[in-house]
Amino acid sequence: MDQTFSIIKPDATKRNLTGSINSFIEKSGLRIIAQKRIKLSKDQAEKFYEIHSDKSFFSDLIEYMTSEPVVVQVLQGKNAVKKYREVMGATNPENADEGTIRKLFALNVQENSVHGSDSDENASKEIEFFFDEKEIVG
Repeated sequence: MDQTFSIIKPDATKRNLTGSINSFIEKSGLRIIAQKRIKLSKDQAEKFYEIHSDKSFFSDLIEYMTSEPVVVQVLQGKNAVKKYREVMGATNPENADEGTIRKLFALNVQENSVHGSDSDENASKEIEFFFDEKEIVG
């Protein structure tokens, strides 16, 4: 089975949507095999999003991602990366398909409730960033 990485973002945890989003993930056929609620430090957020460090929105992104707790997760299933990206919907909730997480829960482009890996390679890197092997228990 394939794995992907997910973050339930600050806007969603602040609105107490973790259970609703988890239910949505599980109903899609993906299995949550690791999960923890954490408060990202500024250093962690900057390292995780360093690919965007030269972009104008970087400081706003770091401020947002450290504003409230997040829930980091490892999801498992057939074609997990592709499946979760379909379940999440487009980054901009206005462009997201009906019935996707972002269409249902996102507030705007930045406060779009969830993050998901965009490739198998990035999924591996992102999972390793937040989880030790022993924490992924399936």
